[in-house]
Amino acid sequence: MKKVIVVVLLIVSFTTFAQEERKTGSKRAEMEKMSPEQRGELRLKRVSAMLNLTEKQQKEIAPILAEQQQKREKAVADFKATKEKGTKPSAEERAARAKQREDDQKAMTDKLQKILTPEQMKKWEDMKERNKERMMEKKAAMRKED
Repeated sequence: MKKVIVVVLLIVSFTTFAQEERKTGSKRAEMEKMSPEQRGELRLKRVSAMLNLTEKQQKEIAPILAEQQQKREKAVADFKATKEKGTKPSAEERAARAKQREDDQKAMTDKLQKILTPEQMKKWEDMKERNKERMMEKKAAMRKED
């Protein structure tokens, strides 16, 4: 009987430890610890490395990425506030948000086309498509878990 209890305790402790490690060791948790400025710098570095940006291009793109980050943070804050209230947005509100996102993406693409070369723009579009595919995979995986 003692062996069974010890085994059960070990299993529970390992499971708890593994879940805690996953939660604290994730990239998302690390990103949340960073300030908005640090996240912006990190994103600029990643984009610069992927697209081989010149110094001039980096200086021109930095405010665009910062603006996008601010909009994203505002949208997340609005989403969390709505979720805490326990209400769901109406179909019109969801449609308005979707339209606003599309308009923001188009505006950003237009700004980037003025700065990036055609080759860099192609890489940017490919990168966006890969990110979109990964997000869809994550959503599908989350739906399977539910």
